[in-house]
Amino acid sequence: MAKEIAVGDMVVFRKPKRGTAPTPRAINLRPAAHGEEYGYEVEKYWRVMAVLPDGKLEVITRRGKKHTIDASDTRLRRANLFERWFLASRFPPANAVQSQNQSS
Repeated sequence: MAKEIAVGDMVVFRKPKRGTAPTPRAINLRPAAHGEEYGYEVEKYWRVMAVLPDGKLEVITRRGKKHTIDASDTRLRRANLFERWFLASRFPPANAVQSQNQSS
């Protein structure tokens, strides 16, 4: 990655999903070989809460869920300018990271 991810950064994670009815935000839609299901990906908009010493990131969702993911995961990337500006409402607010860190 060109620049290291730091606490407070907005990140986008492409999460794989399966189902019979893909969501409107589904991308990379693939039908199953012999079935009625689809495989697809959904972009998740998270904010970094902590950078752990073992190379993992602790992230928070807009609704307050926490996930731990590997910083070198190819499905993870920093949010670009367009996403930070026009899709800002999909990311958790910056103060959510500060309040979560203070309560931990």
